[in-house]
Amino acid sequence: MTLRPPRLLAGRSIAVRLAASSLFWSSLILLAAGVILSALYRQNTERAFDERLLVYANDLAADLVNASDPEQRELGSLGEPRFDIPLSGWYWQLGRLEARPRDVHSSRSLVGNAIPLLAPDTSERRFGQVRKDYASGPESRLLRVIERDIDLGEDGRYVVRVAGPGDEISGAQHRFLAALVATFLLVGAGLGLSTLFQIRFGLKPLSDLGVAVAAVRRGHAHRIDGHYPRDVAPLADELNLLLDANREILERARTQVGNLAHALKTPLSIIVNEAEGASDDVSGRVREQAALMRDQVDYYLNRARAAALAGTLGAVTDLRPVLDALARTFGKIYRDRDLTITVEAPDGLRFRGERQDLEEMAGNLIDNACKWAGETVAITASLEGDGPTLRIAVDDDGPGLSEDARRVAVERGRRLDETKPGSGLGLSIVSDLVANYHGRLDLSASALGGTRAELTLMGDAT
Repeated sequence: MTLRPPRLLAGRSIAVRLAASSLFWSSLILLAAGVILSALYRQNTERAFDERLLVYANDLAADLVNASDPEQRELGSLGEPRFDIPLSGWYWQLGRLEARPRDVHSSRSLVGNAIPLLAPDTSERRFGQVRKDYASGPESRLLRVIERDIDLGEDGRYVVRVAGPGDEISGAQHRFLAALVATFLLVGAGLGLSTLFQIRFGLKPLSDLGVAVAAVRRGHAHRIDGHYPRDVAPLADELNLLLDANREILERARTQVGNLAHALKTPLSIIVNEAEGASDDVSGRVREQAALMRDQVDYYLNRARAAALAGTLGAVTDLRPVLDALARTFGKIYRDRDLTITVEAPDGLRFRGERQDLEEMAGNLIDNACKWAGETVAITASLEGDGPTLRIAVDDDGPGLSEDARRVAVERGRRLDETKPGSGLGLSIVSDLVANYHGRLDLSASALGGTRAELTLMGDAT
């Protein structure tokens, strides 16, 4: 049978589970210890109280045995003043089993009352036996009673009863319980603090490992560094091996993608060159199909490269240098149109991914904006939330796109204006790259009058 944690703790952290488990078992152990100690203390208190009453009973029995005439001798000089205080709770009584009330000797504190028998007169009584129990006395006060039968032979059988207030026992018990609870609360608080310290100290290597893994994911480190206990060190080593294997696979993927690109583009170029010598009709169709094949190769190679590189562990790219470089590059490409390309991005923003992917995504958007812009292209970037979320927006002051046109603009190979150069693959490639990074590409109307293309990606800040 498999032991499963309670639903209340399902999904909780190890520290919470350990603290809850420690709290439960510590409380259970302290409660059991409290019950046992309380019962033992009550037994010891009753035993000590009974021994005290038994001393008084033995003194009365000795006076009775030494009396020449038990019926006439004054008894009860026990040296305890409380036996003389009316209804003090301390009482004694001595007499025959069958004696009339006026023939029964008792302490002055009883003031005419009687101490109940612990064994009925009709039962078989073993003389010399000491009986102990609680009974209700005068004013319904709970008494602890010691009863002893004495056989004086020809003088008859007598019963000695001595009683004391039972609330003294319960009062001592309550005081002990109060002290015990206060002590156990202090002990429990000490155990709780020590447990929290032990949990924090014991789980610190796991916390350090989590910080190291987060540093790798954010690109602050390439490997998990540090010294870990023998229980955690194998996990850190395996993670480092996994990181190394991931980098090796990515490098192989890059090489294979590059090799495939060269392997396909060279034959396509040869086909196009050979088509130049054919008839015009055949040559045109060959060149058209070869161009289409080249576009398809570029598209799927870009998708393969994006899938291989997106989300690479530890890859981060400074944002501002990339945007500045792209702005300068496209400023030179479109210098004949005298475009103004501005970049507004705080220093320290970083993209969690490969630089070349960022260049391709932002570059395609800036290229499209420059093709359609009248005079201005504005590039802005910001970091939002605790995630955090990186937003890169490219605005232009061109004619803009309708809502339907914006929806179809990201479809592969769709060109909204055949007069503009290009294959129509730019936005679709950006969409694929963004999807591989679990981001989003949105097209909307720009405040400049044209179109706004906004990338939502995982970011970081130094």
